[in-house]
Amino acid sequence: MPDTIAQRTLACTGCHGREGRATSAGYFPRIAGKPAGYLHEQLLNFRDGRRRHAAMSGLLAPLSDAYLREIAEYFAELDLPYPPPQTRGAARQLLERGESLVRRGDAKLEVPACADCHGERLTGVSPGIPGLLGLPRDYLNAQFGAWREGQRHATAPDCMAQIASRLSPPDVQALSTWLSSQPVPADSRPAPASAKALPMRCGPAVVRGTPAVSAAAAPSDPQVARGRYLALAGNCAGCHTAPGDLPYAGGKGVPTPFGTVMPGNLTPDVSTGLGAWSADDFWRAMHEGRSRDGRMLYPAFPYLDYTRITRQDSDALFAWLRSLPPVARENPTHRLRFPYDTQAALGAWRALYFRPDSFRPDPARSEAWNRGAYLVQGLGHCGTCHSPRNTLGATRSAAELGGGLIPVLGWYAPSLAAPAQAGLADWPLEEVVQLLGTGAAPRATTSGPMAEVVHRSLQHLLATDLEAMTVYLKSLGQGEVASPAAASRKPGAALASDPQGAALYERHCADCHGDSGQGRRAGGRPAWPALAGNRAVIMEPPVNAVRMVLAGGFAPATRGNPRPWGMPPFGHLLDDAEVAAVLSYIRNSWGNAAAPVTPLQVRQWREGKGR
Repeated sequence: MPDTIAQRTLACTGCHGREGRATSAGYFPRIAGKPAGYLHEQLLNFRDGRRRHAAMSGLLAPLSDAYLREIAEYFAELDLPYPPPQTRGAARQLLERGESLVRRGDAKLEVPACADCHGERLTGVSPGIPGLLGLPRDYLNAQFGAWREGQRHATAPDCMAQIASRLSPPDVQALSTWLSSQPVPADSRPAPASAKALPMRCGPAVVRGTPAVSAAAAPSDPQVARGRYLALAGNCAGCHTAPGDLPYAGGKGVPTPFGTVMPGNLTPDVSTGLGAWSADDFWRAMHEGRSRDGRMLYPAFPYLDYTRITRQDSDALFAWLRSLPPVARENPTHRLRFPYDTQAALGAWRALYFRPDSFRPDPARSEAWNRGAYLVQGLGHCGTCHSPRNTLGATRSAAELGGGLIPVLGWYAPSLAAPAQAGLADWPLEEVVQLLGTGAAPRATTSGPMAEVVHRSLQHLLATDLEAMTVYLKSLGQGEVASPAAASRKPGAALASDPQGAALYERHCADCHGDSGQGRRAGGRPAWPALAGNRAVIMEPPVNAVRMVLAGGFAPATRGNPRPWGMPPFGHLLDDAEVAAVLSYIRNSWGNAAAPVTPLQVRQWREGKGR
């Protein structure tokens, strides 16, 4: 199979139609031929949270600005014929009102003509204003609603939000009806940029991406440079930087089963950040889980792991944070349910589950093993996801790295010790290093939350540290950690002959994963993973396999794998029974043997309620 950008972006065309032409589903728009600047801006907006759509955000989360630009340019260059317009009967008065708004606007409402910004032919204007023709009416209505309700944003002046707020529902209906009924010109390319001053600018003024936290030039001060590296190792920006916002100025809420915890402002602003803190204050937060004023911190801040880091590393990390530009931004209040929002309840929890600790090297182990253990158990806080939790949210230290469901996110972080899950004892060292550093290796590809960890953190680590982590992880052999997710049901071997599952696999999966689940190669390299013998497919619980079928995903875009392959989402195409059927077929074919997936499980995980 050829290695082309078209093949790599099948995850996009799964919803937006072959070559981005759009499908009959009214809420997935055509993306072929739209201006590259506009497409790139929208991809960034979805990834960084300025435009809300859970499936799009999850799909794009581990991708780089550069790869999103390449994807945008690919679809922008496609010059494909448009289907006939929607020709349903509509009242003449409604169509006349729609055309009037498009061509002339409404001075009384302070609404400019659509053609003023989107071009006389309404095919858009390069580089960043989209065309309005060839779009389904349902999609146009949904976007007006998103602008009005603040679900969609653009760089200032956000004129579409202003326009949407001034239009009445009948006016929106008139616009969407008229636009969707118009034929697209034979030459549908966006008009070139004009020097003519526009009354309002509806497109993006500047293409923005996530602040380049990890790409900043290394500081000259050795301690500060060390701190910057440690911040990457701990993925501090992952929680303390809101999507698309200023680095370390506070993050979006961290959802927990007990409510939402709001990560704080780590910049050196005196009033709202760490400007009034000392290195001793910061050390107490890391080591003891207490704020500058003595207040106990919630363990969503992983001080149960950070307590093991050295004072030297804590001071270096603090020095890096102190070197950042200060940002004055108040920390939002946590949104926790009673009694979890009280210091008394937190004190009781800490009395049961937390004691300040330190990392103690094992003299019987190598220097590399001890370095790897320090990173995995401390700054890497791998046990935060890869350990099971009790009903009060505490990890079970006896089963550390034994695997567990990640609260609220609905993914399973597999055991890093059990060979049937993500144990690495029998892997070559170089393959583990490749997986951690690039997100893709011959035997596995990272996805979901782990893809984001690789994208934001692990790809930036030194090879020596990745090797040290590998040495430690490979030592976690079977039996050292008891996995809580051992399969309790007998495999459904008979399901391999299930006609519905087999038919669904042939229709939706075989082209990429092979007739026998053997995987596919493109350009001489692995592209789509094998499903036969794939631990991620037959693992218990099967939540990750369900999530991948429903939402699809890309491997992370990294320096070692800058243009990853993607899997299309099927959640909008397959119902719960069909997802269960195809996964049960895959889990019991080509030598696989695992418990069947039920429609109830799919429904629970689709709704985020699975356990």
